[in-house]
Amino acid sequence: MSLTGKVAIVTGSGRGLGLAYAQELARQGASVVVNDVDQAAADAAVASITEAGGKAAAVVAPVGPAETAKALVAAAVESFGRLDVLVSNAGVLRDTVLWKMSDEDFDTVVGVHLRGTFTCVREVATYLREQGEGGRIICIGSPTGQRGNFGQTNYAAAKAGIVGMVRTWALELKKANITANAVIPVAATAMTETVPFFKQFVDAAARGEQMPPFARRVLGFGTPDDVAGVVAFLASDAAAGITGQAVGVGGDRLALWSHPQEVVTAFQDGGWSYEDLTEGFDSLFGQALQTVGQPVPQPPSDKAGPAAAQQAQPRSEQKAEQR
Repeated sequence: MSLTGKVAIVTGSGRGLGLAYAQELARQGASVVVNDVDQAAADAAVASITEAGGKAAAVVAPVGPAETAKALVAAAVESFGRLDVLVSNAGVLRDTVLWKMSDEDFDTVVGVHLRGTFTCVREVATYLREQGEGGRIICIGSPTGQRGNFGQTNYAAAKAGIVGMVRTWALELKKANITANAVIPVAATAMTETVPFFKQFVDAAARGEQMPPFARRVLGFGTPDDVAGVVAFLASDAAAGITGQAVGVGGDRLALWSHPQEVVTAFQDGGWSYEDLTEGFDSLFGQALQTVGQPVPQPPSDKAGPAAAQQAQPRSEQKAEQR
């Protein structure tokens, strides 16, 4: 089930998570088209792959415009003769609260993440359908897109939209044997370094230190390499039957996100009036209102030891560990 003979495009792969994805795909045998806006970063990424015995080429261009998507597909075909996999990863941040977010802040993030994913997937899907041998589309989401996050209106909108598109593409591309999945990573990168809660773990990883069990298990927070294996798996023939899914990964944790669905339903002949809702909404739905934001457990004290970290894990995680 190796990726030998496969050709993959990884956008935003000059550093961070994207670089880890590109390197792992190459390690598993794929030829990789690296993409970044920084020539030096792209060249270094290609060198890291070729020096390890892999094959890689670079396209230096910003993701978003259709011209970049066309250039990426052309580079894959011209350099390696075919195309099998797209990992749509490129992204930027422009974090600020709603009332301070400018049109430019919003458009920049949505343009790279959401439009960039759309244009790249459209171009790759068109090629894969014509090639007629199936393929893999892997789009990178975020917990922010699943649950929201303070100060990230633009990012939340883009990442939620990506997962919505993935579900649609899974339906549209099924007959062509092209799978479409989302990966929801939580890892130490330049992006998560800006989150105060994660900074201590990002700094530890940068120093080459092992992250504590609280980070890797309770928070599900690890390194880019912890995520790369999932991306390579979804790119492989072993994942041919998996499509339309959002797979979460970080540190020691692997998870499958649910699709949005109704949690409580109620019926009333003639429908629901304003008066009906003011009188009855709380009794119907009050106990089922959904939380927003990503839950952040508190770390155990140093004196508590490993047992406290184990107790802090969700019960489902403890059961999965026992199996």
